[in-house]
Amino acid sequence: MAEMKNQKGLSKSLKRFFGVGDFGFGLMSNIDTFYASYFFTNIAKFSLSAVTVMTTISAVVDAVLSCLYGPLLNRIKPRKWGRYRSWLILTPWLVPFLYAMQFVKISNGIAGAIFITMAMITSRIAWNIPFVANISMINIVGKTQKERMALSSTRMVWTSLATVVYSYVGPAAVAAFAGFLGETNAYAATAFSFAALMAAGYYAHFRMTKGYEETGEEELKRIAEETARTKQQKQKKVSALAAIGCNPHLIFLFASNITKYIVLFLVNGLAIYYFEYVSKDKGLLTGFLFAANLLGIGASYCSRFIVAKFSAKRTVILGYLVMGVSGISAFLVYKNTMVVMVLMCILLFSMNMTNSCDPELYAKCAAYSGSKLGYDVTGIVMGLLTVPIKVGIIMRGILISACLSLAHFDVGVDPLASTEEMQRGISIGFMILPALVILAGAAILGFGYRLKQED
Repeated sequence: MAEMKNQKGLSKSLKRFFGVGDFGFGLMSNIDTFYASYFFTNIAKFSLSAVTVMTTISAVVDAVLSCLYGPLLNRIKPRKWGRYRSWLILTPWLVPFLYAMQFVKISNGIAGAIFITMAMITSRIAWNIPFVANISMINIVGKTQKERMALSSTRMVWTSLATVVYSYVGPAAVAAFAGFLGETNAYAATAFSFAALMAAGYYAHFRMTKGYEETGEEELKRIAEETARTKQQKQKKVSALAAIGCNPHLIFLFASNITKYIVLFLVNGLAIYYFEYVSKDKGLLTGFLFAANLLGIGASYCSRFIVAKFSAKRTVILGYLVMGVSGISAFLVYKNTMVVMVLMCILLFSMNMTNSCDPELYAKCAAYSGSKLGYDVTGIVMGLLTVPIKVGIIMRGILISACLSLAHFDVGVDPLASTEEMQRGISIGFMILPALVILAGAAILGFGYRLKQED
């Protein structure tokens, strides 16, 4: 294989910079997280019902399509630079243009709603394919658990760093573009700029992974030789359902992953309500998020050393248990804001630590399913990493609304005059519910995922 490297191990650039694309991805996606709803209601002037329909349609379509990206990468003909590596440059350049259209005001009627909804759907297709390919490259480049954890850990450090940097750079960029282009165009310009950083980062990943994967020509040649050698008439058909169905460990891992992202979106979504209506100091939210995100960088870095000592599965279960205990403990003192902040920071620190372990656990499942079926299913299995995030986003609105309803939340109530019932209800949603959900996740993973290294 002409282009494959003979050297063993990871290059210095991979050890230090694998994740710069995810850094750009984090900056880019935060524009949607923090400004999309505001743009739709305050700038584009859509009604709340229209915004609900637009965001729900795009979220459901995104969730459904997320199940298909992995199988797509496995089933189609490999491209010039490799089955997965090629996608790091084939579609990311489209994202800045498609993503910016999400923040373009056409009208506040049906035409404008359709335009923005299509922009949301197509931009996510354009970025999810390279996102799945990027995660899959961890399994391709890393030949051992140590190498895969090094890549995953470095990637999560860059991802966590993006969240910290965004807290300052994001609002500043919007304000700067507003000064030049006006507020109406500021969000599209910021989205375009950050998406361009994402595309440039994925191009850097493309460059630093050169030689670690077969080119398309090399893979096709190898398949032809294997087919001729075994005298088969055609290549085995890649089946996503077979890759999942033959691997119960994967199903339990997937289910436990969903619990984590439900917790993530619950905590992030209800934090503002806790600080405004329970602690009655909304300004503390900024400090809380900054501290949690800063600790996330440390958690991402430390995870590789913890996994080396305990294994990826044990590290995740330990992290989930710490999250559960932290949430329950925080509720017991929910009126003591400083103690709650510390305990919830511990919860988010543990979550960030487990995030670095996920690619390693899925990589083992990919190897297990591949050995059972006799063909490569890396894209199918690694692609499932994105689906729990989408499920978490869909569940976020449902669960947060349910929690606020149970708390008898009333937007007309002065935060300083919030009732004991409201404070307790918000705290249950912010602390107890996440704790119970993640403890269920720990049980699912502990009893269901029994895949060992030798398997």
